[in-house]
Parts: sequence; C-alpha cells; structure tokens
Amino acid sequence: MLIGICGGICAGKKTVAQYLVDHHGFKHLHLEPPSSAPSIHTPSHADRRTTPAEHIFATAQALLDYVTSRWQDRWVLTHVHSEAVLDLLSRRPFFLLISVDAPLTLRWRRFQALPAASHPLARALPDLEAFVTHSDARLYDPHAGLQPLIARATVRLLNTSPSLPHLYATLAKLDLPNPARLRPSWDAYFMSLATLASLRSNCMKRRVGAVLVSGAEKRPPNGLIQLENVDKLDLY
Repeated sequence: MLIGICGGICAGKKTVAQYLVDHHGFKHLHLEPPSSAPSIHTPSHADRRTTPAEHIFATAQALLDYVTSRWQDRWVLTHVHSEAVLDLLSRRPFFLLISVDAPLTLRWRRFQALPAASHPLARALPDLEAFVTHSDARLYDPHAGLQPLIARATVRLLNTSPSLPHLYATLAKLDLPNPARLRPSWDAYFMSLATLASLRSNCMKRRVGAVLVSGAEKRPPNGLIQLENVDKLDLY
C-alpha cells in the first residue's frame, strides 16, 4: 500500500505521515522536488537526513518501480508535487491519495513555532503577508499549484486538532490503512452501482436505483436488505 499526502504549508502532512510510520508500520519515501519550481516545493533538509538513501528517489517513475516490486509493504509519501506525478502513481491499484488542510491562521501559528533550521522557508517568510503570498502560490499557481491534486484526493482531512493526541484519535477513527479504501466491499460496490443507476431514473419524485444480485447463496450481502418481492431500492 502506498499512501500519498498533499496539502498546504504546515497543514500537518508530516505529522500524519509520522503517525502512519509509528502506529501502522509504514516506511517514509522521499521524492526530490521538480527543478522547475524549487521556491514552491522545497522540502526541509531534515527530510533527507532522516530518510534512508534507498528511499530517496530523483523521479516518480523510479519511486513507482521500487514500490511496485514491494507493493505488499506499507509506504507513505509526502511529496506529491504535480498532477503528472499523481497520474503516474494512480496507475497502481495500491495507491491512495489523501489531502490535509487547516485554517490559514492555524497554519501560520504552526509555522511560527517551527525552529528556523527545520524549514528552508522559516527565514524567507518573516511575516503573515509573506506567508499568505507563498501559501497562495503553493496552492493556486497555474503551473505548479497543489489545488488540483487536493481536489482529486480520495480522503480529505481537515486538521484543526489542538494537540497530537487529538489528531491521532481522529486518524485512528479514519483507519487509513484499511484495505477497503483500495478495494471496496461488496456492499459498497453494489450500492455504488445502484447510485449510478439512480442517475438514469425517470421518477420525478426521487432518484431510485436497483441492484439485482444472483449467486449461490440466497442471503443478501451483509448490510443490504433482502431483495425478494422488492421491485426497486429507493435511494434518498
């Protein structure tokens, strides 16, 4: 399983990644930033110091090749720089993208609390205006902005947690490593088909969809009602 994490400055990406490493046995991967936009996507030097050399990759393709041969292991990546990288990673069925966001004022307070040596932008952004300008460029730059990636995330986390224990409790409830996030259960699969079928409904009062399942067992899938003597399944 490979989990990619994207989001704004000080939204909590590294904290979420560290939670996965500490509590679920994930291994952290590092992807070098694109040379075309070093001022927008600049990871801290601490990332390189704490990441084993074999887990640092110059290209997304090299990273993907490495992970593909080890797809049953757990990996986390906090450097999904562009839609081109996302498109490449999304080819693999074991990849999951999550986005992390937080209110601007909260991100600014987190940024102020960072030691100057731990982030390459700590001295370059001395005040709130400079921080907002850089944050907007990181999110909405027409060529390298992260907003298109955030919009495509399967899981979107709003990190307003006041403390690490609170954030970790929230992440525990999300159960990010659950394999069902990569391959849905039969219940979720058939209900998705029913929802899709409801978009073609001719009923003017409500959208309705139905799924008829034929199998050796006569009981319905877990969580679904018995379909005997039922013409259609209403979806409100």
